[in-house]
Amino acid sequence: MVHVEQLPIAVPLSPDIEHRPDRPLPYRARVRWVDPHTRERRSLSESSATLDQAQGWIDTVTAASLRGVDPGASTQPLAQYGDANMKLALRGLEEKTKDPYLAGWRLRVVPSLGHIPALLISNGAVDRSVYGWIADGVGCSSVKNSLAVLVRVMEQAKRDGIITVNPARVNGWQAEYKKAEDELNNPRSLALRDWDALTTLADALVERSYDHYQGWGSVVTFAACTAARIGEVSGVRVRDIDQVNWIWTVRRQTTPAPGGLIDKGTKGKMARRIPLIEEVRPLVAQRILAVGRNPDARLFTGPRGGRITTAVLRDATHWDEVVAALGYEHLRRHGLRHTGLTWMADAGVPLHVLRVIAGHGSLLTTQRYLHPDLQALVAAGRSLSAHLSGAPTPSRPLATSLQAL
Repeated sequence: MVHVEQLPIAVPLSPDIEHRPDRPLPYRARVRWVDPHTRERRSLSESSATLDQAQGWIDTVTAASLRGVDPGASTQPLAQYGDANMKLALRGLEEKTKDPYLAGWRLRVVPSLGHIPALLISNGAVDRSVYGWIADGVGCSSVKNSLAVLVRVMEQAKRDGIITVNPARVNGWQAEYKKAEDELNNPRSLALRDWDALTTLADALVERSYDHYQGWGSVVTFAACTAARIGEVSGVRVRDIDQVNWIWTVRRQTTPAPGGLIDKGTKGKMARRIPLIEEVRPLVAQRILAVGRNPDARLFTGPRGGRITTAVLRDATHWDEVVAALGYEHLRRHGLRHTGLTWMADAGVPLHVLRVIAGHGSLLTTQRYLHPDLQALVAAGRSLSAHLSGAPTPSRPLATSLQAL
């Protein structure tokens, strides 16, 4: 059957904004129109935190409509648009090139950006996604392929009139990759300095959040004290906590996927155990009490009971603004994990135990958290001398107890 292309037709939209003060996102923007081909009445809506954001969404959809873009297509999620137009986006490429491009699309682009309409993807969203891939240890060639397929899909969206500028054309990401490598080689530089700094951060994030939700402070404190990823904190269930020995068995993490958030196994594909220090036990006990000891209940959720991701935490607490105001511009959500591992290393936790807690596949990764300062080097020399002379060495109760893990 011969394909017959329909010319785009600009349709007038009827916009309105409804204020619902009892909602976390209180401004609902809506546009209505009549489909010029079917004559059916259609509508789209989007909830926003502020009136300006709601109006901005209406302006964006209206501008696309004036260019002849169907409002429904303009708000189509990137994953859906890309899957429908991938053949066009990859035309001209050799088959051997398409395979790594499609892998990058499936494994990185869709989980990071697939839920966002192509029309609303910004340079900043692409920047954060690329940095996220780098921080997760994705290889340079895989980042390159993932970004390349995103560029091609967004270029097709530009040809279709959905967007006017391709936001995926990121310049200088290789320098960002090198910077991230340098940071990951020295993760101690990304850690908070002490307990007071952590509690100050947690309180400030709660203060900036909608309705001052205390749960955000609990998430941040728990993540730092356990050196866990935010997705792993989201995955904690009551039955994962041993309240006798105060051990958390990490079994799952929450992660973005096509269609929404899902729970899956840990990054290392293996369960691991983490000690819960005294400072965090009251917080954990309160959360268990709050959910009624249901063994399958989540310990940490958003204010409406939803699953947490690093992006949810960032947006709900205005993370970037808060850390900048506190002088922690270097701190990202993943920095809470660096904080916990740095503190444990400085407390004298043995390297092989620290590796188990972190879930690192390589001992070299764990070694980056050690701080071989002058005092530690002198102590190491004394320990060797004591060993050679047969003298007893001081006991380390904390280290001994952790070795049992």
